[in-house]
Amino acid sequence: MTDFPADPGRPIRVVIADDHPVFRAGLRTLVEESPPLEYAGQAAHGQEAVEVCADTQPDVVLMDIRMPGVSGIDATRQILDARPGTGVLMLTMLEDDTSVLAAMRAGARGYILKGAHPDQILRAITAVASGEVIFGAALAARMADFFRGGPARIAPAFANLSQREHDVLDLVAAGESNPAIARRLGLSEKTIRNNVSAILAKLQVSDRPAAIVRARDAGLGSRGGRGGEPAS
Repeated sequence: MTDFPADPGRPIRVVIADDHPVFRAGLRTLVEESPPLEYAGQAAHGQEAVEVCADTQPDVVLMDIRMPGVSGIDATRQILDARPGTGVLMLTMLEDDTSVLAAMRAGARGYILKGAHPDQILRAITAVASGEVIFGAALAARMADFFRGGPARIAPAFANLSQREHDVLDLVAAGESNPAIARRLGLSEKTIRNNVSAILAKLQVSDRPAAIVRARDAGLGSRGGRGGEPAS
């Protein structure tokens, strides 16, 4: 396991995880043309990122949040479970409070937007490799507001859901089937099916697995589901 700060006598080894080939290529060029850094590998989805990091043991991972299959949040958890000394820097288009807090809970040490200037990205990589926690300027200001004002100052996850829909989504993310959710909440299976349909529409996702990914990215699903067969 590598501990922070990184050894100043060697380059900072960087893995790039993003599902957009053009963006990956641009980041690779940026890394390869920056003497303090060393390109270590790349991945097009979360599971591949976990595998590449296991093989290459980088100092820093540039991680997108939304990728096919295993999300960047879940990949971050797996990478840090295996090698806690890795610095994960979220580089994403998402700047909502839910995504920022989900990244922090997963153990990311940095969070900046894809529109950041290349110099900002390079500074963030160096900072994360040294053990610092870093956010882009706009995100840092919002996080400062959050810590000054307490949890009530930050938007709750999926604020457009009703309380019942939020409870149902939490249980869906925990792996519960519709019949099991109905029993837990004391409702009919038809009501749960209607709730699930409403949740999919409000989250703008096409199916139950996609809703589970969104919910788990936001930290839901901790109720300890029994792994029942999903129902639509």
